[in-house]
Amino acid sequence: MKRLQRLRRGGGEAGFTLIELMVVMVILTTILTALTTLFISGVRAELDSNRRYQAQHAARTALERLRREGHCASAIAATSGVPTSTITITLPAACPGPDATVVYTVTTSANGGYALQRGGVLVADYLTQSDVFTYYAPSAASLGRLHVDFDVDVHPSGGSTSWRLVDDIVLRNTVRA
Repeated sequence: MKRLQRLRRGGGEAGFTLIELMVVMVILTTILTALTTLFISGVRAELDSNRRYQAQHAARTALERLRREGHCASAIAATSGVPTSTITITLPAACPGPDATVVYTVTTSANGGYALQRGGVLVADYLTQSDVFTYYAPSAASLGRLHVDFDVDVHPSGGSTSWRLVDDIVLRNTVRA
């Protein structure tokens, strides 16, 4: 009898029941799941932002190089007034750099968009269109001009906003017709 009374008194010891432990585990799991989801979302946003910056920076750098070469160019081989994906720039000996002619080509990219290459070397990626160059031949009223239209989007099928870079480069070394 005394033994039975001792066992009954043992039930009054402090502690947690199985139900209390299960409730705490469910609450903890819910909070940790929310925090993990938030962390993963932040990491993905940072990666996407970094990729977008890299693509925009590469397009700006490519356009700046194209602008320098265009200002120095003596001629461009392309059909006047027709958008195209390939241009050949002829550089006179006075221009800096070893190239006498430079070919810019827009090709299909592995990411589903288009990529700009200079002499076969990738200089910009994530372009959304292939015909980015429009050449206007010199006339009696103006020098030759190259219109460049880079539309950059790292998610071309994802509906995100694209970034557009447009410039008209005057070919200073061309002669008015």
